[in-house]
Amino acid sequence: MKRNYILADNQELTRFALESLLRNDEENAIYKASDKTGLVELLKEHESAVVILDYTLFDFADEDQLLIIAERFNLSDWILLSDELTPQFLRRVVYSSHQFSVVFKDSPLSEVRSALSAIGRHTRYLSQRALETIINQQQEEEVPSLLTNTEKEIVRAIAQGKTTKEIAAERFSSIHTVTTHRKNIFRKLGINTAHEVIKYALRAGLIDSSEFYI
Repeated sequence: MKRNYILADNQELTRFALESLLRNDEENAIYKASDKTGLVELLKEHESAVVILDYTLFDFADEDQLLIIAERFNLSDWILLSDELTPQFLRRVVYSSHQFSVVFKDSPLSEVRSALSAIGRHTRYLSQRALETIINQQQEEEVPSLLTNTEKEIVRAIAQGKTTKEIAAERFSSIHTVTTHRKNIFRKLGINTAHEVIKYALRAGLIDSSEFYI
């Protein structure tokens, strides 16, 4: 399947390597952007392009600018490919939009290939290091002791993508009981959606990367 790729990376060696990978499929069209303005102009022409971005080398003032552009071109997919990204940045971007995949420049080549393959299927890819960075970075405002042990187990199950019916079956409980637990969890945490439960579980260290569900 033909896809348009925009290389937004100002390291010549990285661009060369990425072009070599992408040109294995002759149908791919590859464009280059050297700054935010050029990137926006290319996205206007190719709204569903895959953007491969080294955020640390580009002229974004902050992650808000990045998220605004991604939201504006919501058909686009993004691979963040950098040497280093802070836990705070990763947390904000990953939680804000499913458009973003993350790999690092010191990742094995197999991870870069996996990210490109996932994006080709319109699936997000988070490298092991990215997941561990997100999970291990605790936030002081999150207090796991707010929840009972049963509620923590249900949070883990929700984060694994299980339905209320599935959770009830595994726990030999009624759907009504699990629904009540869910309501209590949402009330205690001051949240409204299952996605926010996942965010809490990550921040509180209640799940690890092998259990993570996006």
